[in-house]
Amino acid sequence: MTPAPVYGVLGALAALPHRLAAREAEGCGARLRRGVARGVTHVVFGRRLLDRLPGPAIAARVEAERAAGRALLSENGLLRRLGLAAAAGAEGVLPGAALAAQSGFAARDLDLLALFDAFERDAEPFSFRDLILARKYAGLVAGGAGWADIARSVHRVGAAASLTARALAVGGGRAIYARHADGLSELDGQLLLGLDEPAEAADDLFAEAEAAEAAGRPAEAAEIYGRCLALDPGDATAAFNRANCLRACGAVGEAERDYARALRADPRLAEAWFNLAGLLAGEGRAAAARRLLARAIAVAPDYADAVYELARLDFEAGEIAAAERRWRRYLELDPDSDWARNAARGLRLAALRAAEGGG
Repeated sequence: MTPAPVYGVLGALAALPHRLAAREAEGCGARLRRGVARGVTHVVFGRRLLDRLPGPAIAARVEAERAAGRALLSENGLLRRLGLAAAAGAEGVLPGAALAAQSGFAARDLDLLALFDAFERDAEPFSFRDLILARKYAGLVAGGAGWADIARSVHRVGAAASLTARALAVGGGRAIYARHADGLSELDGQLLLGLDEPAEAADDLFAEAEAAEAAGRPAEAAEIYGRCLALDPGDATAAFNRANCLRACGAVGEAERDYARALRADPRLAEAWFNLAGLLAGEGRAAAARRLLARAIAVAPDYADAVYELARLDFEAGEIAAAERRWRRYLELDPDSDWARNAARGLRLAALRAAEGGG
């Protein structure tokens, strides 16, 4: 049986609030979560990421996720999978390479524009309308615009295909405008799916908290994640991230409660079992930590870090045979790292202990 997809959203969805998309995903037998963690099979690039990061940073993240072997989806691609948006109207006839060759547009930038729904279709094969758009976009690039400038401006109209009938031009600050006989005017229109209200505040708060966490301000990030949870109490990722920040601040008791909260919301969050186990082990609660690590491995059998840590705790508890099994499993998962060399040393120690009659 094919496992159910797990969608990880980077940025935030522009078309509808995260909690509604997550509910629809559950109804389709899938899962939707903020961010990318273990178990995520598809990375969704929410269009509001364009408001948070410059084009080169987004392009680098796209390449990193592609290199990690995850499937990449645009926001429209996700909505179509969930049955929340209609299929693209025009038939797809052009592979991506043909679209690039016939438009003169760089293939890499075309991929990025497709990933942010700047075409009628969100992936190849593309339509002839998409070829018209690609040629228009190529002209904008020649005028000084970057792919991210185009993607940001496109979504000020309804569907991207509506731009095929407009003349476009680059204005001040590399913004994209519609050209008329009387001059230039703003691109204007409704967001996709007709949701013209702003996205929920929880999405904005989550992005703000992530930025604070990445900048090394865990106390500030924990406070913002808390506000995010007040708006969306069932957000397992926000609870997990807040727990990590609280732990970094030395607030162990609060961190433990938030790890537990994350696991109540999503028991399949293997990283939360692992991090909570690490917290308890640091507090001298090794038996409880071993139980939690076993839960992490049950959720994610290839979670090498959890396997290694459980082997170490088994060895310290005198469970030599169990430690040997775990270390051998670790070496199957990670045969070449420094930790693998530690696991091999652990096996030698276990053999010595057994030879001395301590196993």
